[in-house]
Amino acid sequence: MINSSKKNQYIFYTGELSLKPDTAHEIHDVLCANAAANLGYSSVLIYQDKKNYSVNLLSLIYPYQPKKPGKEFIEFYDVQEKLKIAALPMPWPIDQIGGKFTNSSTVVTKYYLPVHILPHTKVVHTRDWNFVKAAVKNKVPTIYERHYFQDRKFEQDIIHSPYFKIAITQSEPIRQSLIENGMPPEKVVWLHNGFNQSFLIRQPEEAETWRQELLINGRKHLVVYSGALYPFKGVDLLIDSAKELPEIQFIITGGTEAQVQAYQQIARDKNVENVKFLGWILPRERLVSLFQAADILVHPHCAGKSADFTNPVKFFQYMAAGTPIVATEIPPLMEFKTSPLIASWCTPDNPQKLAQSIQHTLETYPRKIEGYAASIDFAQQFSWENRITKILSYIEEDRRPPILCNEQKLTEN
Repeated sequence: MINSSKKNQYIFYTGELSLKPDTAHEIHDVLCANAAANLGYSSVLIYQDKKNYSVNLLSLIYPYQPKKPGKEFIEFYDVQEKLKIAALPMPWPIDQIGGKFTNSSTVVTKYYLPVHILPHTKVVHTRDWNFVKAAVKNKVPTIYERHYFQDRKFEQDIIHSPYFKIAITQSEPIRQSLIENGMPPEKVVWLHNGFNQSFLIRQPEEAETWRQELLINGRKHLVVYSGALYPFKGVDLLIDSAKELPEIQFIITGGTEAQVQAYQQIARDKNVENVKFLGWILPRERLVSLFQAADILVHPHCAGKSADFTNPVKFFQYMAAGTPIVATEIPPLMEFKTSPLIASWCTPDNPQKLAQSIQHTLETYPRKIEGYAASIDFAQQFSWENRITKILSYIEEDRRPPILCNEQKLTEN
């Protein structure tokens, strides 16, 4: 019999962690777990360790060992000190040969979860459907995150179980796709993504250092884009807009090394000299001062199917930075047009309109070292901590993990 007093952990399961660029969903999972830890919950992020297949018998007998993350993890994800992580060792030949019993998902859900993790678990939060099913069958209150359209029917015994508490999506179209595939409407909600607390910390000296480094050839204004480097994200559009505004310095961060090189070549082919690619910024905390250094933070997403349900983390980071935003008008962001945000809007897929909006914003909203208070104040509601608080509100109070430490509990809005 499991001692219920030990079951106090808020478990986040994310499959694998690559610590590589272009892994937005991994980052999402890490920052959710980090926010829960910041709120005082005993938050543990669990993932499979496939980098080194374990032959250590002791590590397989005692595989669940939550610990504080190391320097590389902290710098890559920009997390605070309270989060704990647990890498589950994978014995050879897991995932190396075919078969149900040599599959890592089977090892995690049939061995690690019921034997080693369950005795400590109060709530499970994951994007992994197999882990959801295992948690529900083990009678653990479970939160499911689904960020893409659902393409098959849900198992009815799982979604109607009293232990399946809520499914979280990022947009109404995704929510509807879950309902169409059997999810009870009362068990699925959509919530915006959020920003890390570090984006609220003003770093004027570091921001000035960025400006001195990046503003070259007499240019006085800095426009920054941060995010994935794909055509549908509007990167090509941004390069074309930069060509319209040669007196402005454009900075693009993010992407893999191969993507950066490909886009650098595109800019050269178009003779665009005022775009600089910085790649993946490390430590991630440096993004905070870069965003504060900018005159404008730009969100150039193209129209199309992906624009109908995207919920970009960078948009909420932009808000918290207090820097004026220029955004294209895509459905998930339309509610913010009437908000107090210091932002300008333009039609998507038009580099000339984007360039005009950038120019107009520079003239209307000059850069403030302290940031625009209206944007910063409005952003508070979209912290990852507030998102976690909203999610846990769908779970009965006695089923929620206890708050173990609240000396530094962050203000809820």
